[in-house]
Amino acid sequence: MLAMAAARLGYQTVVLEPQADCPAAQVANRQIVAAYDDPAALDELARSCAVVTYEFENVPVAAAGHLAQSVAVYPPARALEVAQDRLAEKSFLNDIGIATAQFLPIENDSELAAGLQAFGGSGILKTRRMGYDGKGQRVFRNVASGGFDGACASLGNVPLILESFVEFEREMSVIAARGTDGSLAVYDPAENVHRSGILHSSTVPAAISALTADAARKAARKILSALDYVGVIGIEFFVLPDGALIANEMAPRVHNSGHWTEAACVVSQFEQHIRAVAGLSLGDANRHSDCVMENLIGDDIARVPALLAEPDVAVHLYGKAEARPGRKMGHFTRIARRG
Repeated sequence: MLAMAAARLGYQTVVLEPQADCPAAQVANRQIVAAYDDPAALDELARSCAVVTYEFENVPVAAAGHLAQSVAVYPPARALEVAQDRLAEKSFLNDIGIATAQFLPIENDSELAAGLQAFGGSGILKTRRMGYDGKGQRVFRNVASGGFDGACASLGNVPLILESFVEFEREMSVIAARGTDGSLAVYDPAENVHRSGILHSSTVPAAISALTADAARKAARKILSALDYVGVIGIEFFVLPDGALIANEMAPRVHNSGHWTEAACVVSQFEQHIRAVAGLSLGDANRHSDCVMENLIGDDIARVPALLAEPDVAVHLYGKAEARPGRKMGHFTRIARRG
């Protein structure tokens, strides 16, 4: 989707990705088939490009740093470093005055036992790195004592974080962008529904107050400024019953909960990201339609013929050859025209 947006603005793209004929390569000008940390491939990428960006946060920070020695890399490696480690991420958010769930670093089952006791017997144990769409997590509810021996081993004996439960009313996210000149653009917050840890749908407008929406926008601006960010970022929040926000996580990239912008805005999050990293003026982030974006996951791909027959539905498929349970195969956005 980023490559397609770049092409609309007259740019050519080169993709570095270990999987041959990956979805991005199908619409890019060239693919370098290599690991993300392959020095020769990184040097080739740097020679081929005027600017380098990334579309998921598990790219090695060292690779971004290597590239930055010879070519502009946006978003900055600092943002990647913060977002890759859940402990660093939550500490960063708290340091700039943005509330999160309570959290504790966990290295072993003894620390887990103490942490669960501190959190009233309940919490979510997560790997600090990697893990997405519900992977790398274990949930504990009302644990009095015991019942968690081997929990750390079951998650690979890697550094972990225990997060307290948040009694929230709904989940939402905001997509925002910052240009090389410091200019900002913030899209309307979306209300999100997750199933089995995977985003199912995003609805705009979200069922939140104007004050809550404004607080989300202010938090996004604060994060972008603190990181001297360039590009698009996605930030997920829990909305409490009183309308207050608890930040869940941030993604230094275009975000699944912002795919709706492709159908309901003149300038999508993908074009906005290309504009930002290329040093162009940011586009208008206002939407022209209310909408609901829904992911097509696994066998949902069978719904495509019926969706294509519906009015006011935009379908986007990702070019993945095999549908598997939990795999995002595409998405569609149903718009409701305003006025």
